[in-house]
Amino acid sequence: MSNLALSSQAQQSHLENLLNGLPKLPGTVRYQDDFDDELRSLRNYPEENKFLIFVNGQRNTLDFGNFEVIHQYLMKYLLFHWISNELSINSAFKSLAALKQLDPARLTNLILAGPGAIKSEWAKLLATDGLYYEVFPAVRRMLVFLANFSLAGWSPLYFDFIRTTLPAPFKDKYAGIRTGEVFLSAPEEALIVSYLDDLSSQVLQSPTSVCQQKLERGCMLLCAYLFGMRPIQIALLTLRDVRIWQDGELPNPAVHLTFKMVKQRSKSKAFPLTRRVKHEWTPLVVELYRRAQSRGLSGGDRLFNVQSAGELGSAIKVLASELVGCDVSAMDLRHTAAQRLVDAGASQEEVAEFMGHADITTCLVYFTSSPNQAERVNKALGISPIYQQVAKIGHTKFISPEELSQLKGDQQIAGVPHGIPIAGIGGCTTGQPSCPYNPITSCYGCQKFMPVTNIALHQQVLDDMRSVVNLFAASARGDGNSPAFLQLQRTIASIQVVINELETSDA
Repeated sequence: MSNLALSSQAQQSHLENLLNGLPKLPGTVRYQDDFDDELRSLRNYPEENKFLIFVNGQRNTLDFGNFEVIHQYLMKYLLFHWISNELSINSAFKSLAALKQLDPARLTNLILAGPGAIKSEWAKLLATDGLYYEVFPAVRRMLVFLANFSLAGWSPLYFDFIRTTLPAPFKDKYAGIRTGEVFLSAPEEALIVSYLDDLSSQVLQSPTSVCQQKLERGCMLLCAYLFGMRPIQIALLTLRDVRIWQDGELPNPAVHLTFKMVKQRSKSKAFPLTRRVKHEWTPLVVELYRRAQSRGLSGGDRLFNVQSAGELGSAIKVLASELVGCDVSAMDLRHTAAQRLVDAGASQEEVAEFMGHADITTCLVYFTSSPNQAERVNKALGISPIYQQVAKIGHTKFISPEELSQLKGDQQIAGVPHGIPIAGIGGCTTGQPSCPYNPITSCYGCQKFMPVTNIALHQQVLDDMRSVVNLFAASARGDGNSPAFLQLQRTIASIQVVINELETSDA
């Protein structure tokens, strides 16, 4: 008679005998809390069912009282065994939370099934509705544990059998990348770039006018957008990870940030990731660093005042979503940064290094999703159907040609971008002499811009900018990572938004 054919009472007795075959639980197990950089301990008290777990700065309570009494000892043992064998505290916590989803009778059957009946029980598990995907790897981890201690008919000889014969439901964790849903469009990226440009200018002109929260969130957004860093990597930044020095060739100081590699199975492969901040945005980091020092912080003190990686990720999501006008997470910014690098022609090794991947094959999905060179040119021209999502780019208001002629001379926009003389496209609320950016190319998409209500004029500027893109492509200078090329791309997208608004209002 198989273990599964036994009565419920007999099964319970069999399970008790099985658990009696386990060695005594260790009194203490330790794990590394990477967020607080502290070695924490879990102590085993027979009567204690609640454990306080620290995961990325968040305090979580693991209550074994939520399991059936017969399962509690095994679940405790799983926690201690997994942590002792270098499974991350986060993975151990998620696995036990997943096992709690299972009906007690189903969990008992899986424990007692053994190699002979596990396929039948696994098929029932696959047919169960409403289970999270995480349940399946958690059950496999539990079976590996049983095999490790030669329980319920398992033995170490079955390790490969468990890993290869018990399939989980198909889940494409890169589905959003393949469909492009996680990537920001060119106009959406332009909104974030414009915000960071404006915030940097504000900090340069009047540092005290920017509150601490706004400055911190701006720097968080910078790290997520420019470097594609995860919230935990940004939250772990300390003052010693910031290097600032004056480069004689640049008006602003040079700034390097050193991030930690995370999600690595082997700590020996976790090399530091040093990144150089775009020089136009260095005033943000310099001011945040200066304020931290003025408060007496130094060395290992955190650059950002957050209690957890989740808190930092939420702050980035709130700001980015507010700027773009739709939900944008830190991971969306990370995927966009990677795709931006691939579209610019980076190699597989370069993308893996940029993302902090120990396995260089992980980033291959970005290459399969990347447009070819012709598509990159079409993207810059603004004629690719993939990138024709219209985003509302803020500007003060539209003005008529008569209103433009009545503005002061320094408020009337004119310039010669890429050798093309352009004038009469609109006005600026502050005036060109007060603006540190290039005229024409930086005006479209700026919130201080007042476009003139002449569609033909904007269409002519659009055609002129497209001719420059074609010139870049023909001369092999159409590098998608080139600042000039990216600026042209953003300008063309912004001109199209202005034209669309005018055409809509005319209609």
